[in-house]
Amino acid sequence: MTDALVETRFHLPAPRRGLVARPRLSDRLTSSARLVLVSAPAGFGKTTLLAEWLRRGAVPPDRIAWLSLEQSDSPADFWTYVVSVLQRVDPRVGVGVMDALQSGRPADPAALTPLVNDLAALDDDVWLVLDDYHLVDGETTASGVGFLLEHLPTTVHLVISTRVDPLLPLARLRARGELVELRAADLRFTVDEASAYLDEAGGLDLATEQVAALEERTEGWAAALQLAALSMQHRSDLDEFIAGFAGDDRYVMDYLLEEVLAHQPDHVRDFLLRTSVLDRLTGPLCDALTDDVDGTSMLIELERANLFLVALDDRRTWYRYHHLFADVLRARLLAQDPSLVLQLHQRASRWFEAQDLLTEAVRHALAARDVERAAFLVELAAPALRRNRQEATLLGWLGELPTETVRTHPVLSAFMGYRLMLAGDIGGVETWLAAAEHALHTADPAISSGWAQTEELRSLPSTIELYRAAIAQAIGDVAGTEAHARRALERADPDDHMSRGGAWGFLGLAAWTDGDVTLALSTFGDAVTNLHDAGALVDELSGSVVLADLWLVAGRPSRAVALYESGLRLAEPHGNAFARASADLHAGLGEIECEKNDLASARRHLELAAALSEHAAMGETGFRRYVAMSRVARAEGDLALAIDLLREAQWLYRPSFFPDVRPIGAMTARVRIAQGLLLDAADWARERGVELTDDVSYVREFDHLTLVRLALAQERQRPGSTALGAVTSLLDRLARAADEAGRAGSLLEIRMLQALASDVSGQRAASIEHLAEAWREAPEPSGCIRLFLDEGLPMLTLLREAATHPTFGTHANRLISMATSGQADAAAVPMPTPPSPLSERELQVLRLLDSELTGPEIARELFISPNTLRTHTKSIFTKLDVTSRRAAVRRGHELGLS
Repeated sequence: MTDALVETRFHLPAPRRGLVARPRLSDRLTSSARLVLVSAPAGFGKTTLLAEWLRRGAVPPDRIAWLSLEQSDSPADFWTYVVSVLQRVDPRVGVGVMDALQSGRPADPAALTPLVNDLAALDDDVWLVLDDYHLVDGETTASGVGFLLEHLPTTVHLVISTRVDPLLPLARLRARGELVELRAADLRFTVDEASAYLDEAGGLDLATEQVAALEERTEGWAAALQLAALSMQHRSDLDEFIAGFAGDDRYVMDYLLEEVLAHQPDHVRDFLLRTSVLDRLTGPLCDALTDDVDGTSMLIELERANLFLVALDDRRTWYRYHHLFADVLRARLLAQDPSLVLQLHQRASRWFEAQDLLTEAVRHALAARDVERAAFLVELAAPALRRNRQEATLLGWLGELPTETVRTHPVLSAFMGYRLMLAGDIGGVETWLAAAEHALHTADPAISSGWAQTEELRSLPSTIELYRAAIAQAIGDVAGTEAHARRALERADPDDHMSRGGAWGFLGLAAWTDGDVTLALSTFGDAVTNLHDAGALVDELSGSVVLADLWLVAGRPSRAVALYESGLRLAEPHGNAFARASADLHAGLGEIECEKNDLASARRHLELAAALSEHAAMGETGFRRYVAMSRVARAEGDLALAIDLLREAQWLYRPSFFPDVRPIGAMTARVRIAQGLLLDAADWARERGVELTDDVSYVREFDHLTLVRLALAQERQRPGSTALGAVTSLLDRLARAADEAGRAGSLLEIRMLQALASDVSGQRAASIEHLAEAWREAPEPSGCIRLFLDEGLPMLTLLREAATHPTFGTHANRLISMATSGQADAAAVPMPTPPSPLSERELQVLRLLDSELTGPEIARELFISPNTLRTHTKSIFTKLDVTSRRAAVRRGHELGLS
């Protein structure tokens, strides 16, 4: 498929014959405003005014981004065209945004932020002109445009022409002085302008009083003046015509159009009606709809006659009718011959198909109600749309096709299932996948002959199983994921690398979810290899990030680093087009460098990731950078910042096919433990439903290891409060599972926690041996420094005891040096600062605050006045650094005061 954006929509409209200079308006269109709005009903000359203002040098020609909008533009189409026209001014703008806009995701602030950042980086001013904005205005589009407008840099100016006020914050812009607006009252022709127009465009030498009367009757409406001029060319009774020219706008337009059409030769009138079904016209296309008429010659004749024809390019190849004129022509054609309307749309569809312009071919087939042909064309267009990440267009077409038609086309049935999966309707997907299989295997040859013979059809059996594997993975069905992925692999042709890559990928994800890292590394490695062979570089880089995660679980950070660095070398030649993938790769490197305790290097990678993210849509992996930044903040001792960054990560996180083996909630609980806010961490454990006696599984491992840290912290704070036997048992079970599955990275963390658990139990010698064992068993322990240092004072104390150990002593001293040096002077996790001691009376008040008693009831219980109670309460709040009764009680529990 060679379907592409319509180039002529980016062209400034060509000058029209009879153009009248209107300096009183162009002088008001100051080019420094944030928004220039030209809002008026149809036919008031909005487009002509803006084009002439720009053409007269008000703006440097190479800084104009003109876009003519169409009613068929979906929100995804709209933003694709906006980014494309801006790239014609500066190719650097929006390079990393296009994939997200065309993949079905909404153009929300997360998707448009990189575009704003790209525009802010431009040195010279840019004017983005959206002509006929009312054709696309709606809540979805308006939300994105509103965000763009609110955050536009001062060097970017938005110009909108529209029939209806857009859903934008006009009042706020008006109050700020950032809005220049022209409305119908401004655009109405004055008597002088009307006289000049009628003279230049119509060749009419009217008397001043005749022009004034006509201007009064039309209220300066440019379209009506143009129509009146055409009608008067063949009349001798001008005074009578002008005197009878009355009525409201709708009736005036009906009358004028009748007069215009009535005075055209039959062949011209027939041409106008037949070609009115087209959004854009060119000679050969008109030939296909009008039989014997020479379309190219007729278009030239119509333009010369000023019959509402607008040239779309300088070469006079493509045209369109004035929208209002086209509307009336279509209404007349529909009233005269409804069946002909359908035939003309069919002809247009076939012409566009022959030119390989499948988007318009589909649109006209749908308008012709030829649903079988439309279904065929959608199938034909599908491979290119999917390769170019234009699933939104494809899925939109599916919504316009009848359900029964979709069911008879297996490729479309499968895509309908995919559509439901994207919408979150997991339960409805299988019905459509089963329908696809049924149609594929039982269709009558007369039906299957109407299917497009594309790569999508050939790979459909494998695709169906891949969709089923995706559903199983989404609901946590590991066995189902594996079974469907294997069937997808069996049904994929040897050279169908995309399907094979997807199948191996789901097998890898299933093994990862099950905790079998050895199998996951093997299968996901095959997935990345197939994606490489398929030429799917973006998917290959995304797969490399997953593969790197698996090597970290296997305890081999050096292998992960090699993958990240190799990926960056592959992405580098593509610049901002691969900004999202490059950002993820740098974020991964940043977290690894943090674990090695090279915080300066970690910050450098994360700064690069942040810079790249400005040129890319956030995507489903954008949260990873914030997780890595949180790790660095914690390593630097800024625990409050670490929490804030994890909140941001949680906001950005979206469930995906990848197992959530490091839940952000558990990460947050670990920082809360480090802050000494054990009740907050306990709340997390209770809400999560995680207990020391749980059965172990890899997907809960991170939760369980977080719970162990909480239990040990509680025991240190209040000895005897924790069932240390349950802690030891859980760690033993986790260690066996990790060892059997080859998760050396997990095993190192478990061994380290076993050492801390032994120490809390008073078994110092055993704890030191656990540490030595952990270091000795780990393939690359030097890549996991923060794992030890983040445990803070308890670990530092243990390391000092281990400093003379015959095999581990050297490593212990190195860790001590890192924990106490300037490089990591905050590495020891800060413990809660002891509060000012409470008086005995304040302790009594605090204990009663932890009850159902009201303030007056507490005062009576203690035989004190309410004022005295308030004094004690205020003192307690100050000493505990809290601001509420509930917070005081919680803090008291944490400190063992109540």
